[in-house]
Amino acid sequence: MVAQHRPRRRWRWITFVGGFLAGFLVLVLANSVLQIIHGAPQLEPGDLVILSGADASGGQRQQLLDKWNAKHPRNHARIEALADRAELQHSGMVGQAQQRDGRVDIYNLDVTWTAEFATAGYIQPFGSTNTDGFLPKVLQTCQFDNRLWALPFNTDAGLLYYRTDIFGQTGTQLQTAQPPTPQDMVEILNQRLTPGAPALKAGYVTQLKPYEGLTVNALETIEANGGGDIVSGDGQVVMDPVKVTRALRPLAQAKEGQKPGLLAASFEDDEQKSAAAFASGEVAMMRNWPVWYGQLPNLSGGGFKIADHFNVRAPASSVLGGQNLAIATDTTKPNAAKALIEFLTSPSSERTLFGDGGLPATRADTYRDPAVQAKQPYALVLLDTLGHAQPRPVTTHYPLFSQIFQELVTSALGNDGRLPDDASRRLANALAGRIQ
Repeated sequence: MVAQHRPRRRWRWITFVGGFLAGFLVLVLANSVLQIIHGAPQLEPGDLVILSGADASGGQRQQLLDKWNAKHPRNHARIEALADRAELQHSGMVGQAQQRDGRVDIYNLDVTWTAEFATAGYIQPFGSTNTDGFLPKVLQTCQFDNRLWALPFNTDAGLLYYRTDIFGQTGTQLQTAQPPTPQDMVEILNQRLTPGAPALKAGYVTQLKPYEGLTVNALETIEANGGGDIVSGDGQVVMDPVKVTRALRPLAQAKEGQKPGLLAASFEDDEQKSAAAFASGEVAMMRNWPVWYGQLPNLSGGGFKIADHFNVRAPASSVLGGQNLAIATDTTKPNAAKALIEFLTSPSSERTLFGDGGLPATRADTYRDPAVQAKQPYALVLLDTLGHAQPRPVTTHYPLFSQIFQELVTSALGNDGRLPDDASRRLANALAGRIQ
């Protein structure tokens, strides 16, 4: 008789367990539906403030925030913009972070500041997130001490702009050095120019004014001309002064009686002035950032239309730029800040920023998108450039390192490329946070 009741008891147990699991699944599903309906209630309510440099996307960043705000009325986000220059942005963000008042939720950091802000406790570890699809070297700028501290918002890499009426549409005739030597200039001047184009004043224009542009240009020139590394991966000075002198010499040389390879104004130029010189038709090549691809046509004047006579290619060496979005340590809305960053760096947002705004995307698939390529014809060239671009030295004292490096390079450019005798010592001190 007992054996006859066992199947019934087993059936009751199975029914109980099944009912429990079904109820649990219903609760999970109901909770998910409620989150969708109520706009993700796990996000802390309140406005979100992003502290950033000026917007160079033509308003696309704001359009992304408008989309976020429409979907998240309890987490209205806005950007507070600082000065254009990197050093002023840095001081402004450090000053705000030191107040620890919770006013800022997200920092849009230059890629060189991650280590400093992480070590100082200004930003918090980003936590678990999906990083698939980001360009590997670009994502590395968000990492420090084996942890992820940010997500890459936009990247950057120097491009070589060239005159198609001199070097051809594809640049296959472009065999000259950067900058061209006086001997190279003879060949450039023998090329046939567009009728009505101004006479060339120089072969090359770039940014050698003492600011971050000089740091980037010097690093690119040193690598391209076999100067080796300046700082090792573990933060030690490994510079070979002899190799660096040889690498910098083309930037320092100008032969009397011949057209110079380098436009003399480069020593006073920033990116905008370089672009104006190239757009005037008076130089054959320019090193500049990708954002100028869309802005050059607006600089045309004097009867010469640069829009019809330029293209870009990957240079021999390029240095990574860009900005990363990090969560402020003292924010009272870390979950909401993280969600906003993930939205702003999503595949669709990256397509908007690059396709419509010209800010280089941090995801590889963006460059392969036919719709993006139709808007930005140089997309694959930029993707190639980003593939071999190198980051600047990783240090918790990057602004000081860059300042000392600029002083040393400026001295070298006025001395046939030769660095001061104490160059290595001064750089080592800068990396350690010491001025002397």
